[in-house]
Amino acid sequence: MRQALASKHWRQATAIVLQYKTKLLKSGLTENTVNRRVATIKSLVSLGRKLGICSYTLEEVKPEKVTPYRDTSGIKKQDTKRVLELCDLTTDKGLRDYALLRLLWDNALRRNEVSQLNVEDFDLALRRLTILGKGRGNQKEIISLSSSCSRAIADWLNVREMEELSEPLFTNFSHAHSTRRLTGDGIYKIVRKYCKTAGIPNLMSPHRWRHGAITTVLELSDGDIKKGLKFSRHKDPKVLMTYDDNRNQYQEQMTDLLSELVD
Repeated sequence: MRQALASKHWRQATAIVLQYKTKLLKSGLTENTVNRRVATIKSLVSLGRKLGICSYTLEEVKPEKVTPYRDTSGIKKQDTKRVLELCDLTTDKGLRDYALLRLLWDNALRRNEVSQLNVEDFDLALRRLTILGKGRGNQKEIISLSSSCSRAIADWLNVREMEELSEPLFTNFSHAHSTRRLTGDGIYKIVRKYCKTAGIPNLMSPHRWRHGAITTVLELSDGDIKKGLKFSRHKDPKVLMTYDDNRNQYQEQMTDLLSELVD
């Protein structure tokens, strides 16, 4: 009897989660977002089983297959220059935004990597930055900076009221926030605002800014995947292959060639 009841509860729970998953997909959410939400439920049920609250798991509910980086389109290099020219270097905010945007472009950093930076992570003399990269736990890595980016960060720090080296490298100008650290969301809004002002038709984000930098590196290096991996700090070469395929538009080229054969 107990086993039959447990089986009934398992079937009901599985059906509910599958219905929820279907609803999320129909709402237009990405596969990654759906997988994260379902994984949270599965983890909660798994914990309940360990605590003796329930007698089943939801391991039969499989995640959606995700094709990473299908769209690697990003900001164009000519658009990046236009955006940078909009920064008013006579103001503190303009100096901050210029240094931020240069760092996002010159080194293709992710917005959370930038948000976590402290003043002590910047070394002007050696033109280096110590970052906490994605998926590396607490292990930090050192990246080299361009002369222009180093000067931009130094110019920003020169107008800062700074007491400790442990302070955030990039701070906000809003009195509504209890912390001075510029958040990932704040960085997103800065990129979006400048790109919109520059008249860029596509909605831009820090991630698309990063996409543009990586694609441009592949263009400049004639598709050198090794250089692209070192620059982007991706672990999987397949990701860079997707960037390179999209950059070269191989599918479009082959389609045009086939079409010409029968025209």
